[in-house]
Amino acid sequence: MACSFFALAMFLYFTLDSDYASTPVSAASEGVQITYGSVIKLMHERTKFRLHSHDVPYGSGSGQQSVTGFPNVDDSNSYWIVRPVPESNAKQGDTIKIGSLIRLQHMRTRKWLHSHLHASPISGNLEVSCFGTDGESDTGDYWSLEIEGSGKTWRQDQRVRLRHVDTGAYLHSHDKKYTRIAGGQQEVCGVREKRADNVWLAAEGVYLPVMESK
Repeated sequence: MACSFFALAMFLYFTLDSDYASTPVSAASEGVQITYGSVIKLMHERTKFRLHSHDVPYGSGSGQQSVTGFPNVDDSNSYWIVRPVPESNAKQGDTIKIGSLIRLQHMRTRKWLHSHLHASPISGNLEVSCFGTDGESDTGDYWSLEIEGSGKTWRQDQRVRLRHVDTGAYLHSHDKKYTRIAGGQQEVCGVREKRADNVWLAAEGVYLPVMESK
């Protein structure tokens, strides 16, 4: 785990904006604020599986890169970079307020967490995939942050929901698992109803400190 954090720290050090003057990175601890540019794992609250992707396409639906829930904590394909949407004035190191539109970029493949009206393979809900590149992103990659409770900015110990902007569906998972290509991993999909299975928590990762005002 220490090696994993070191690798993430080095990755962030070499990809930070040149005007980012604060301490480069800090490891997560309970209650720390999540900022744009941080690299995190998202844990499904009920099943404890991490949001995961890898360079394996769906065999149905869109045929785009698959997204699953992964059971093991120490897995490099479960890291996501928290990014603002292109139209936002948000900068690296800014805190993320309730209602903000965000994008999640898969660290390993550089594709964006995406959804659309294709049916998911197991449950027939909305498919969640990874799509695009560093320079290719559209509104299908936009997610609205909903915070459970009284918090106004996203913190590491807060329960959150991510609602897909184009479809209105919540990022969702459940106990149904794949048996072949992604054997043992569970389906991640979108559902339009607010349910207990829509809740996620920021878990392991490297969290950029809040940028100081100049």
